[in-house]
Amino acid sequence: MTRDEKAQIIEELAQKFADNAHFYIADASGLTVEQINAFRRLCFKNGIEYGVYKNTLIRKALEKQEGVDYSPLFGVLKGFSGVIFSKEAANAPARVLKEYHKKLEGKPALKAAAIDSDIFIGAEHLNTLSELKSRDELIGEVISLLQSPAKNVLSALLSAKHKVAGIVKALEERGQ
Repeated sequence: MTRDEKAQIIEELAQKFADNAHFYIADASGLTVEQINAFRRLCFKNGIEYGVYKNTLIRKALEKQEGVDYSPLFGVLKGFSGVIFSKEAANAPARVLKEYHKKLEGKPALKAAAIDSDIFIGAEHLNTLSELKSRDELIGEVISLLQSPAKNVLSALLSAKHKVAGIVKALEERGQ
């Protein structure tokens, strides 16, 4: 690979890191080509992108990122490294990894993850990351919490209307 080709890959990778607020670094060593292709298909089906890059190219692309210090990730850039990019859902790559682990006993292994500017290092964070709520899920919960008091007031008013009507009708029947 020539220097120009490497520089181009670094630029493309740096742009992907800039465009995607959430990315995971995984170790897929020991997997066959067929298994890696199946993992790529699963990623594609879930709207995320998986690519395998040289560790030095990943490191140089991370060094180009402004505003965020990714230096803690440099320690995991050893061996076979694949990067999983997710634009919207921070938990989607973790869920895909967890789903694929069921088939292949812990492969590919999570090396590290960057969610916005938070960094998680080690496979022990996979369960936590997979249980994170997506932005849409959080917005839905906030909306339902905001609607709950209004629904309670409306329900009380509607039931009170029926109670008052029932009392008036009962009094009217007594009077006759």
